[in-house]
Amino acid sequence: MITTIRTKIKNSTVVGLWLMTIVVSLHSCQDYLDVQPQDKLSGDQVYRNIYDADAAVVGIYGKFMGLAEKYVILNEMRADLMTTTRNSSPYLKEISEHNVSANNPYANPKDYYEVILNCNDVLKNFDIMLANKKFTQAQYNQRYADIGALRSWVYLQLGIQYGNVPYITDPIENLDDVKNSSKYPRIPFDQLLDKLLTFTTTLTYTSPYDSANTLNINVDGYNTAKFFVNKECLLGDLNLWKGNYNEAAKHYKTVMETSTNSGTDTERYDNYRIKYAEVATNNDFAVGYVRYSEQDARSLINNNTQGWRSMFARSRDVLWNTEWIWSLPFDSKFSPKNPFIDIFSNRSGLYLAKPSQQAISLWNNNKQRNGFPYDARGQKFSYTVIDGDEVIMKYLYKFLNPVTLNPADAFQTGGDWFLYRAAKLHLRYAEAANRDNKHKIADAILNFGIKAAYDVPGTIDVTNIQKTKDAFPYDFDARQGDFPFYRGNWYRGTGIRGRAYLERAPVVGDSLISIENNIINEDALELAYEGNRWEDLVRVALRRKNPAFLADKVYDKLNKEGNSQASSVRTKLMNVNNWYLPFTWQ
Repeated sequence: MITTIRTKIKNSTVVGLWLMTIVVSLHSCQDYLDVQPQDKLSGDQVYRNIYDADAAVVGIYGKFMGLAEKYVILNEMRADLMTTTRNSSPYLKEISEHNVSANNPYANPKDYYEVILNCNDVLKNFDIMLANKKFTQAQYNQRYADIGALRSWVYLQLGIQYGNVPYITDPIENLDDVKNSSKYPRIPFDQLLDKLLTFTTTLTYTSPYDSANTLNINVDGYNTAKFFVNKECLLGDLNLWKGNYNEAAKHYKTVMETSTNSGTDTERYDNYRIKYAEVATNNDFAVGYVRYSEQDARSLINNNTQGWRSMFARSRDVLWNTEWIWSLPFDSKFSPKNPFIDIFSNRSGLYLAKPSQQAISLWNNNKQRNGFPYDARGQKFSYTVIDGDEVIMKYLYKFLNPVTLNPADAFQTGGDWFLYRAAKLHLRYAEAANRDNKHKIADAILNFGIKAAYDVPGTIDVTNIQKTKDAFPYDFDARQGDFPFYRGNWYRGTGIRGRAYLERAPVVGDSLISIENNIINEDALELAYEGNRWEDLVRVALRRKNPAFLADKVYDKLNKEGNSQASSVRTKLMNVNNWYLPFTWQ
């Protein structure tokens, strides 16, 4: 099978077809990766040239996609926004109630190490290829950094979920040896973060694959550049976890400025900027209404091609590209199967998870700027009621008919694994900036944007306003004036709550803690069910040395649904050691 892929890659007339296999069959190399070592082709048979190296990269991402279901379940069901349904298995209930048995398949770390050990093998062979001059230093740097960063991402998830884990960077023959603590001792999460930061910082290439790379091409509407882990975002996250806030902000701001020097207005002013609403066309990602009908709830823009909801439903077009940084597609014609339809849909799915009452309360405790007493990102977009069931919708818009909410085609089960987008980037940046004592900037990013925060109403000459006048990574120019004419790169930025059409989140008492609370609350409202919630709670609770920050939120979820275990779970989670899953597999 590797030979088949290699042949396709060599034939320049079918490069697009091979790249399409990345799109629709990221498991294309899984059979090779899954066979036992004695059955594998030797290194000199499968690592002969750049095309073999690309096939290895594709194979790694194929294995990686197998983590999608576990990633979402563990990061959402363990926290406060997702809960079980009447159809949930006892294993899911264990996850929700933090009473996980050793044989719970969702808690099995083996899948993570399968990806890690394959990364180790590929990295070792990339070193050999470079030494043998089978590809250039530049080709090596890009591919080595990609797989190395992906391994660091997987290890970060292991640390978040399991606490003490073995950190292994060399190939090993027997996967089960990972369980042997005498061979591979487990290190604390904080030490793991140190090692991940040291390794990832030394990667010599941190940009996406360049435009000439055979792994970076637009084909049949897919931008393959968005398939691969963003290394700057990862470095931002690692530094955020370690408390290196200025360094984290630098990495995030680098991504936010991706298109600053672009010659096209759409990229320069819109890409990763959290753009204001296009009130005339609604061709945007904002919560909006039909123009001049903002007081009519029925005029809410609520379809698959316009407005906030459309970022989860639309094709990978120019507008999609301004929001999404990392997203992997599932296709109904190929493996791997999209796991999210079974998890979330009550029509043609198993309906195993739903929004918690706590999540619904969070959305309903907000107010839109037209006075409506809710956050439209909640019941209108992130979930809806189907046949009396509250159904999480972000993963279902490409599966369900947008009008009838029945499967558009039961055999068309495509979808996406959502991993990183502009709103998450901005919220993580705001979290870092706030901890770096840039409270005004953090509050602006969270609420209505830099221009609104640094404006002086009534001023005609905007030469010296609507900008932060600060050094990188806190330099923003949001000027918009006509006398003289100015258009700063950030003039269209409207802030997270501005785009969501909400009233501002007030700062009460201590600025640092109040703004941080607002940011973590906004994480819930904006990013619910995208796999971020548990790690957000863990990160802030560890930072504050306050387990109640996490324990209270899980308690609120369980208590609102009448779960008799709510108080005992809270007591358990007041001990940090009880946040982590058992490190066992059969």
